[in-house]
Amino acid sequence: MSNKKVILVVMDGVGISVTGLGDAVTEANTPTLDRLRKVCPYTTLKAHGSAVGLPTDDDMGNSEVGHNALGCGQIYSQGAKLVNESIESGKMFDSATWKELLENAKANGGTLHFIGLLSDGNVHSNISHLKTMIAKAKEQGAAKVRVHVLLDGRDVPATSAPLYIEDLEKCMASLNDGTFDAKIASGGGRMKVTMDRYQADWDMVKLGWETHVKGEGRQFANALEAVETLRNETGAIDQDLPAFVIAENGEPVGKIVDGDSVILFNFRGDRAIELSMAFDAGDDFTYFDRGVKPDVKYAGMLEYDGDLHIPSKYLVNPPEIKETMSEILDKAGLKSYAVSETQKYGHVTYFWNGNRSEKFASEEWKEIPSDRVSFDQRPWMKSAEITDDLIEAIKSEKFDFIRCNYPNGDMVGHTGSMDATIIGVESVDLGLTRLLKVAEEYGYTVLITADHGNADEMLEKNKKGEITVRTAHSLNRVPFYIVSKDKYEIKDADSTKYGLANVAPTVLKILGIEAPASWEESMI
Repeated sequence: MSNKKVILVVMDGVGISVTGLGDAVTEANTPTLDRLRKVCPYTTLKAHGSAVGLPTDDDMGNSEVGHNALGCGQIYSQGAKLVNESIESGKMFDSATWKELLENAKANGGTLHFIGLLSDGNVHSNISHLKTMIAKAKEQGAAKVRVHVLLDGRDVPATSAPLYIEDLEKCMASLNDGTFDAKIASGGGRMKVTMDRYQADWDMVKLGWETHVKGEGRQFANALEAVETLRNETGAIDQDLPAFVIAENGEPVGKIVDGDSVILFNFRGDRAIELSMAFDAGDDFTYFDRGVKPDVKYAGMLEYDGDLHIPSKYLVNPPEIKETMSEILDKAGLKSYAVSETQKYGHVTYFWNGNRSEKFASEEWKEIPSDRVSFDQRPWMKSAEITDDLIEAIKSEKFDFIRCNYPNGDMVGHTGSMDATIIGVESVDLGLTRLLKVAEEYGYTVLITADHGNADEMLEKNKKGEITVRTAHSLNRVPFYIVSKDKYEIKDADSTKYGLANVAPTVLKILGIEAPASWEESMI
């Protein structure tokens, strides 16, 4: 073990733009980051997709999985892998959310509804998850299930919808009897109905609401008839098929009404967020007229946006992570300190420690209350207060490892305000200017990175080629700087081999502690 001391700074949502479109990071005046880029060891890190345990590299990173990886030096299953494990172990069906939704439907004589992408593409969903949940619902006493199918043809063959419909119909037929009734209730192509993303086309979600919830739309006797008829009429492949409603005697078989429960069984978040907002939000929802909103219990497969906590209920909890950095430092007798404001306090504590609520004996945590205003109104947020607290922690000379999160790039980035986000990024740079002076004086090595991108991509082209505001995370890499009096060299710094999970072993290397065999490699 060395006598070195380390500070890790997470600039939340500060990625590296590829296109330059809406790049608030580059537009910002950041003299400190600009200087560090010229004089310090530097590389870039992958912060999305496989680097943080998500199914594919089309999956955006987020603050939860980002801090999981930063804090444990490992890549744990997220998304589809996590759902598979939860189903196989039975944890999903022991969860409070599953029990609550099932009991709600049973107590009210209501229906348990499932909405999601019907395929085994394993990018947004998997039909096997749906079939298992329907069977479990019957086993546990549900009387009525309705499925609202979104047709794929994008992650699977373009006209394969009949195969999946037949598979689902066969599954439900094997379960249906005098005590249980499961049917497909509505549907449509994924690029026409419900599954919008980045708030690019709320009319898709409105159509989904009218189709799934209200049972409004063109009626068919069954889903196969709907697909065959609509394909013949339009020539469309699965993803572009119009919406349809299944009806008997002119009445929709599966409207969503008071007392029902609804599960969105997609595990990928980007195209699940907007429907979740429509179900979860109160009267302040303004994106379209929902009419009389039914009183239902709603849950997603996962928490699709951990920053904004969408949805409020979900079936599968984050992974249980072992051999975290905090655990290893605690065993080594080193003292740690963590600080952020409320918006990201849980990320440098709970998520950092592998989804563990209690701190280790050697740790101290500090939460600085966030302002309760829209962050585009105060884009500096609590960056000054976080910096003040960090400086105080350094001067106390109590801590071997200090970590912090500046939330500005992410939280202000989510507002869609380019001007405000530029100020947010500049506020972080100003905090770093103050912090680095004191860190150098007290002999700390400072590592600076981010958990994912956001502020680096505030604009995008929509389907029509028009430039529109983007509020979602980016798929861009993030920076990694080493600021130190000591001489460190990053191995293969010009490569793209490193991800967020390589940060923790790098910290341990500086501290002179051997990393567990389960960890990724150090960058130095």
